[in-house]
Amino acid sequence: MRTLENKSIGFELRTLHILLKRDFEKRKPRELDNTSGVHGWAMGYFYENRHRDIFQKDFEEHFNIRRSTATKMLQLMEKNGFITRQSVESDARLKKIVMTEKAMDMHKKVLSSLTEREIILEKGITPRELETFYRVCDKIKKNLEENND
Repeated sequence: MRTLENKSIGFELRTLHILLKRDFEKRKPRELDNTSGVHGWAMGYFYENRHRDIFQKDFEEHFNIRRSTATKMLQLMEKNGFITRQSVESDARLKKIVMTEKAMDMHKKVLSSLTEREIILEKGITPRELETFYRVCDKIKKNLEENND
């Protein structure tokens, strides 16, 4: 394991994850008390893709999560009234995921919260540093994906 000044990529990512999770819990809209931070990003994904049919498989691929994880998340979002699953005419076995009005309203609140958080996260970071950060993240994701094949 190569480290720079006794640092570890895995440990740094874990620390950032914990800090982000705490920050989200502190700032999230009260209506999301029974949900996790990922639900906010999920609502954003559904909102951005609201004009096309989205299925659980699309959701799993976009968030790079396992089927069981996606199922649990979607069940909770359905229970909380943020999504519905509707049959499609072409295949009765398929259920498309549709945002509810409640989710549309919540998305606006979540988007505001996420925008505030991004401003905080980017503070003191130059556009070039940010570009490098995203490039490095992409490489780390690729390394992990190749290693899991």
